[in-house]
Parts: sequence; structure tokens; C-alpha cells
Amino acid sequence: MANRNGDMYGLTVLSPIINDPALKVSHDTALRIYLQKLPRHEQSPFAGVSGTHLCRLVVMDDVVFVGHPAKEEHLKSKYLIFTSNLYGDPDAYLEGMARTHPQVVEDIWSHCVGFPGAKDPKAFADYIRKCQLETTFFFADVNDKTVEQTLRALQMKVEFTAFVEENQGKSPVELQKEFARFWERFGQLQLPQPGAKELTRHLAPGV
Repeated sequence: MANRNGDMYGLTVLSPIINDPALKVSHDTALRIYLQKLPRHEQSPFAGVSGTHLCRLVVMDDVVFVGHPAKEEHLKSKYLIFTSNLYGDPDAYLEGMARTHPQVVEDIWSHCVGFPGAKDPKAFADYIRKCQLETTFFFADVNDKTVEQTLRALQMKVEFTAFVEENQGKSPVELQKEFARFWERFGQLQLPQPGAKELTRHLAPGV
């Protein structure tokens, strides 16, 4: 399947934005304002949606005409583009989004044609699937790992790199002892927050 790479799913959605000339602030403008103010990184509401490796929301006005010999074409409406690299089943992912962040879902997709509301998670998932396009040439740098597993691996990379730098030149006996302490302490670390802008070291040397 073009949308799937291993256990990762590439979701690409184009939802038509409502066009109401009677409004003082158009739906696409209101949507842009809302998206600009949406928190990012670990504060992003999408960081709290289980399975989100990354996602993006963009308002598209029209397609770009690159000149002849291409044919000039235009969209019939403006669109909200929603893309997400997620782990697992897309329907469960979308239903979970509506359950955990119904107000965010409402604030975003209420500007789009045919949006059924966020009160019924299944209806929302069905709506998004109707707006879905096939994701072609989908590349996922993580194929079979959950967000939590990926964060733990990145955390290990940060901590182990520092461990190697600080323990160069030690004897095998000393190194084995230090690594045993490192491994025990690493197992007690809390998992980094999904969406964290960067991962920093938490295991201080020699403690």
C-alpha cells in the first residue's frame, strides 16, 4: 500500500474550506490566524494524540502555474492540507484525536465543508477519510517503532554519547563498573515528552 511503510502510515488530507463572501473574516483567514497561534513542540495538542510522529497543517489557496507548456489550472476552493506520519491504524488515530482534543478538532475543521463536528469520533474519522488522498512515494524514517520506542532510542543516543565521551581511557574493569551504573540509572529516567524540541542529557557524570 502506498500509504503505509512498515507499521507507519502516511495520512494526506485535503479538506475544502467554506467560502462565505458575507463574512467579515473569511474562513481561510480565520483558520490561518488560529493555526499561527497553535502551540508547537511538546505543547502542541497533536503531541498528545497517541501515535503522532509528526504532522502539519497548511492552508492552500491555489495551485501554482509554472508556465508553458504546462496547462494553467485552478482549484475550485481553498483547502486545508493535513498530513501526518502516524503509527498504527489511521481510523483509531483519528477517532483518538477527536476524543482527546475535541475542541481543537472543532476549531480547525469547523471552517471546512461537510465537517460533522467532533462529538462523534467515528463520524470525524469517516469525514477525514473521505477527504484523504493517496500518499505516494511515502518514506518513513521509522518503520516499526512506536513514538515511545523512538523517544527512548533517541534518549539513549544522547545519554550514551555523553557516557562514551566521559569514560574514555578507563580500564576494562572501571568501564564495566561505570556502564553497569549507567544502565541502572538510565532505566529510571522518565520518557521524554512527545514533541519535545530537543532532547537534553539528564544523567550527570559521576553521580
